[in-house]
This record gives sequence, C-alpha cells and structure tokens, in this order.
Amino acid sequence: MQRCLYRAECREGANPSAFWSAQTELLNERMDRLGVERLSIFQDGKELFLYYECTSLEAEPEQLFQGAAEILKEWPGGEQPRLWMPMMDIFHYQQPVSAEHWNRSHMAGTPYGRVAALKPEQVASYVYHHYQYQEERPGDGDKYGIIGLHENLLFFYAELPATVEPAPYAGKLTTNLRPENWGEVMEPHFRKWSEMEPDQAIWKKLTPVLTIPRPHTGKGE
Repeated sequence: MQRCLYRAECREGANPSAFWSAQTELLNERMDRLGVERLSIFQDGKELFLYYECTSLEAEPEQLFQGAAEILKEWPGGEQPRLWMPMMDIFHYQQPVSAEHWNRSHMAGTPYGRVAALKPEQVASYVYHHYQYQEERPGDGDKYGIIGLHENLLFFYAELPATVEPAPYAGKLTTNLRPENWGEVMEPHFRKWSEMEPDQAIWKKLTPVLTIPRPHTGKGE
C-alpha cells in the first residue's frame, strides 16, 4: 500500500469543483484500473491538495485526472510538464504493514485536511522533531494521519472519527527525546496566517472538493 500526497495550483478563473464533478464516473473507472483507493481533494484558494492510497507504484495523478491541464497550472522543471507536485511524507502516526492492518473499521470516516507554512529556516528542525516523534511513539495519534511537505508548505491529512490504536510494529528509535511541551516547541517553526481566526492561525482548515472512499480490495500491500 502506497500513500500519496500532491499539491497543485488552479489556473485563473478555473472552476475545479465543476471539473471534478464531471469526471466522477471516469475517475471511478480509472481508480479501479490503477488500484487507487480512498481519494480526497481539498482546496485553499488557488491551491489544491490531493491524497490517495494505491496498491500500485505506477498510479500517477496525471493518469487519474486526464484533461486537468485545462484547470491546473504547470510547475516549472522536470523532463515533462507537471501539474501535480509530490509532497514528501515527513510524518505519519502509522504506516501500512499489511492489507489487514490498513482496513478501516468505519468506511464512513470523514477525511479532512489542513495546511500550514513553515519558516524556511525552520524546515530542518521541524522534520527532525517529527521524525523523532514518529519513530519514538508510533500509534500516538490518528492511524491515518500524515503530513506531507513541498517547499515550506505542509499538508496534514487525517480522518474523523480518529482511529487511535497501537501500531503493530516498533519505531526505529529507542530514545525518549520528544518534547513534552510539544505545542510550545512547535509554534516558532510556523509562519502564521494573519487573515485567519486564532484557532486557525497556524493550521488552516482546507475545503473538501472531492472524496471517493472505497473498500480495500486486499490486493497487495
């Protein structure tokens, strides 16, 4: 099982909601063919954030969203034009170890997303602390919670109700260095959103655009 996070930017005047609505039937067919499960798209202004799970390493967003060039800008660089930029998994509460482990007990779980901006000089520190947390305390939060990083932007994906259960594996670290005053240590890492309410000054809630939950097929891990 692979977990994929991507970021994209809409063209001026584009209507992504209308585009996805028109694509839903074809998207279901492509997801079946490519082994893609549990797909969600979120929006913040021109920014789009994509999360999906797949049983194939070959499943790329361009294969899922054919024709998306009409609403998405191209990112510079790379041998081929890129509409979706991969976001690096820098933190997860758990990682899939088998199909059985990753099965959801509540298929009606609601995906939600948040976005935050790091101060560029604090990116290395943020990644360091989160790797430490991830490997010292696997299973410490929502089983499906994951943070992706692109440039200095963070995308946090999780599901409600949260699934909190022990991880079926030990972390890679045997230390106990995660700061207990976690929020206090983390706050200086962020650029705050000045236009948001205090409870979203760091982690801004994203607007769901499309969610396609699908039962796990058990094919592959």
